[in-house]
Amino acid sequence: MAADSEPESEVFEITDFTTASEWERFISKIEEVLNDWKLIGNSLGKPLEKGVFTSGTWEEKSDEISFADFKFSVTHHYLVQDSTDKEGKDEVLEDVIPQSMQDLLCMNNDFPPRAHCLVRWYGLREFVVIAPAANHDAVLSESKCNLLLSSVSIALGNTGCQVPLFVQIHHKWRRMYVGECQGHGVRTDFEMVHLRKVPNQYTHLSGLLDIFKSKIGCPLTPLPPVSIAIRFTYVLQDWQQYFWPQQPPDIDALVGGEVGGLEFGKLPFGACEDPISELHLATTWPHLTEGIIVDNDVYSDLDPIQAPHWSVRVRKADNPQCLLGDFVTEFFKICRRKESTDEILGRSTFEEEGREIADITHALSKLTEPAPVPIHKLSVSNMVHTAKKKIRKHRGVEESPLNNDVLNTILLFLFPDAASEKPLDGSSAVDNNNPLSESEEYNLYNQFKSAPSDSLTYKLALCLCMINFYHGGLKGVAHLWQEFVLEMRFRWENNFLIPGLASGPPDLRCCLLHQKLQMLNCCIERKKARDEGRKTNTSDMFPGDAGKAGDQLGPDNLKDTDKEKGEVGKSWDSWSDSEEEFFECLSDTEELKGNGQESGKKGGPKETASLKPEGRLHQHGKLTLLHNGEPLYIPVTQEPAPMTEDLLEEQSEVLAKLGTSAEGAHLRARMQSACLLSDMESFKAANPGCFLEDFVRWYSPRDYIEEEVIDEKGNMVLKGELSARMKIPSNMWVEAWETAKPIPARRQRRLFDDTREAEKVLHYLAVQKPADLARHLLPCVIHAAVLKVKEEENLENISSVKKIIKQIITHSSKVLHFPNPEDKKLEEIIHQITNVEAIIARARSLKAKFGTEKCEQEEEKEDLEKFVSCLLEQPEVLVVGAGRGHAGKIIHKLFVNAQRAAAMAPPEEELKRVSYPEERRQNSVSDFPPPAGRELILRTTVPRPAPYSRALPQRMYSVLTKEDFRLAGAFSSDTSFF
Repeated sequence: MAADSEPESEVFEITDFTTASEWERFISKIEEVLNDWKLIGNSLGKPLEKGVFTSGTWEEKSDEISFADFKFSVTHHYLVQDSTDKEGKDEVLEDVIPQSMQDLLCMNNDFPPRAHCLVRWYGLREFVVIAPAANHDAVLSESKCNLLLSSVSIALGNTGCQVPLFVQIHHKWRRMYVGECQGHGVRTDFEMVHLRKVPNQYTHLSGLLDIFKSKIGCPLTPLPPVSIAIRFTYVLQDWQQYFWPQQPPDIDALVGGEVGGLEFGKLPFGACEDPISELHLATTWPHLTEGIIVDNDVYSDLDPIQAPHWSVRVRKADNPQCLLGDFVTEFFKICRRKESTDEILGRSTFEEEGREIADITHALSKLTEPAPVPIHKLSVSNMVHTAKKKIRKHRGVEESPLNNDVLNTILLFLFPDAASEKPLDGSSAVDNNNPLSESEEYNLYNQFKSAPSDSLTYKLALCLCMINFYHGGLKGVAHLWQEFVLEMRFRWENNFLIPGLASGPPDLRCCLLHQKLQMLNCCIERKKARDEGRKTNTSDMFPGDAGKAGDQLGPDNLKDTDKEKGEVGKSWDSWSDSEEEFFECLSDTEELKGNGQESGKKGGPKETASLKPEGRLHQHGKLTLLHNGEPLYIPVTQEPAPMTEDLLEEQSEVLAKLGTSAEGAHLRARMQSACLLSDMESFKAANPGCFLEDFVRWYSPRDYIEEEVIDEKGNMVLKGELSARMKIPSNMWVEAWETAKPIPARRQRRLFDDTREAEKVLHYLAVQKPADLARHLLPCVIHAAVLKVKEEENLENISSVKKIIKQIITHSSKVLHFPNPEDKKLEEIIHQITNVEAIIARARSLKAKFGTEKCEQEEEKEDLEKFVSCLLEQPEVLVVGAGRGHAGKIIHKLFVNAQRAAAMAPPEEELKRVSYPEERRQNSVSDFPPPAGRELILRTTVPRPAPYSRALPQRMYSVLTKEDFRLAGAFSSDTSFF
């Protein structure tokens, strides 16, 4: 017993010798995969409908197995069909041949235009392929091929799988497969021959019939008739009689300054070459029987004109050059450049020795001297003009990247107000007559974060795009941008509004560059209003205080007055540029020392007596001051400072960095309450003797709570008080109210320093590299390209293109809303736009070739247009009426003309004049060239291998091209009776 119990621990070391060899392990892995995929037993589907191989959905699933260390991939390809109820079918279907064998005889899907090669060769709806996993691996030796085929045969036998199983042999490019299908007592062998050179006896039907019959080896003497399907494919490459309608733009005319075939602000469109390279005509005889036709090495009945079925496919040119795509792509390339504008154009703008430098230093020293001379008469603008002269001095006129005529044309296009004697002062800021304004396209700028399609930014993007493509590339872009920045400086200094921009604060839905230009326009508007106000009447600005203001205008009194009065006597409207830039507003601590603090706390009678109301807009309808019953006046207030998105981001970062400490929170509140303080000061000036409660009632009514109470006399009266949040100790509103002095808006420190903001914008524009500029404007260019594609598509009305455009818009909206989109994603968008352009160009090419516009009958025209649109969207299109239909006649004529052109034969009209048939025959040229591809399918049902065996389907597919000959046979035999 002890001896018996000792080896008990060795039970776990028993080796399973049932799968000993690598070969057997390989077979068991195949079986395992077939079981996992539930490919066991016979599942019969519905008969195949016509065209289902192309219109249906094909799916595949893969797994990996290995033979020793050689890896194979196993892939199951199948047509998705409605599942059929399998219950109780096994007994009934025991004698039925497998589904794939039945499919061998099905004629509904011969020559599918788009399918796996095994589907085309054998007409199968489901099969499994075992192929080497790595692309460079191949099963070359005959013994290995046989070993794999044996493995497949054993696996099929063991599992009862009735799905055909193929093994890929030889190099992958040869597409060589051998396979097997097993059923109850039946087996089909799939064999293949692939040759480079075609033996002469097999170039026609009679030779192929001989092979088929010998391969079947049917023992019956009167052989059952062979069913034949034939397809000949003819290729048309020569479109000589049709010139490609797209004319490239006249570049010489453009360089000469004339805006030839291409206007500034309009994008080009179309392919530079014919986007349709070939037309393939497939002539099919679907149901022929042996003996009906003759096709041998001497004579053939197979005339393409007589073929009952014609179908056509077009071969598209590989990546045709498209103008719009090239335009956008070339512009996108600027984004990757590193050079600055100065590096591109040569020497720096201000890099000059001698007199000019002296001028600038002199100008700068003058700026620091306390002189009453207004700054706009100093050399800042002169500096810009000398800079302009120097640029031209460094580069002679002939060296300028942009021709003067071209530059002037562009500047007039961008700034139409410059053409008139007197600038329009921005009255034409936005052209509201844009036809797109009511449609969805107009709002694309919102989705793409670009700019409205009638704006200056949008036009600038298109001009830069054109300059980059036609007029000097990157140098031209840098030159135009420099001129644009100088124009912006000129407009700021001379109070000319920038045209093509919507008024109001920067639109944060647009690109940052557009926001910056809008910000500059805001600055010009404010400065212009101030300057005009100063010119009209100085005395009106100081109601009740003209004397004080007059005293302050002298430079000697300026300092003392400010110390005494704070900013009370300083006119908001009277500040000139020089005073604005170099006047230092008092700090908060100095303001608190001013005499307005005490009187401002409570708003007592002293204040009422000493101050006259200023800066009133109009009387409030209902409200009166709580303490003296005077009507409450709404004050003239400062508008909040407009901001671009980068300034907002900067501000939020600063506020976030202040942290959560009490001091930080207090400082943050003070920064955010600048506007509130300004409004309080305006309110105090307009309503002398007012209290915080009065201000809250007007400014934030919800913070003033009114209740009905009974007073001492028993009357119902309204009693009001500030809300709980206003009563919090050290409340920001209370602090601001105590700090605020009664100063009207026009004499307050400005919330929006337009000079400083304008200089910031101008500096921002000046330092932009062409790459930065291209990044800013790329959304506008993509926006313009999408609009152009939409406009062109509307002319052609292609439904598939409409869907693609919607996808482009959705994709672009997601990508362009991020601040720095990835280059790869931008390239995808540009590629999609180019694809759509190519599709539209193909549609135009086909319409020209088939002459849809020349049709006199409306019905024929509709049929042809439908035919052309199908050619674009479907892999293969059936020609209604074959060679006798309207489209068929046009195709026939195309081939005839191409043949005559190739043979240098006289035109068809001349041949008709020849009276003698002999002469005509000599001169005549075949209507069609030799077929580029011949495909035949031979089918029959015969008993094999013995006369008493079961009659089973046999099939052979043959394809013959110029350098390729393939036979793919499926031969079934009875394994029970032989």
